[in-house]
Amino acid sequence: MNFRTSNLENIAAVGGRALIAALFIFAGAIKIITPQPFLDHMTEFDVPTILLPGVIALELGAGLALLIGWRVREAAGVLAVFCLLTAVIFHHELAVKTERTLFFKDVAIAGGLFVLAATHAVGRRVRGDGPATSRLATAE
Repeated sequence: MNFRTSNLENIAAVGGRALIAALFIFAGAIKIITPQPFLDHMTEFDVPTILLPGVIALELGAGLALLIGWRVREAAGVLAVFCLLTAVIFHHELAVKTERTLFFKDVAIAGGLFVLAATHAVGRRVRGDGPATSRLATAE
């Protein structure tokens, strides 16, 4: 791989991670600014509203972790599971077009986050940064 390709890949990876992170950072921030619609929505689906601060912490914390590249595998994995839960709990009425769209959007975001978590873990091992380096080296 040449220097130019490597730089483009790095720009795409960081830019893509930043775009995904922004989704969660903004979602967490809006829940702080105007929590009532989210509390109402949670109540409508029998989700305990006491969970809202945890949701905010998750969205902001994991979103910022993705943004700065810290513990990407863990942050992406947790956010992926969160997106799947969101789809199943809040958007399960697939007969309603809007809900179906939101359901598949959340599932697609989860898929992208799972890929991010998996490729970040593999990338660390291949570069020699991760704990699995010795296993990879002996397998070659």
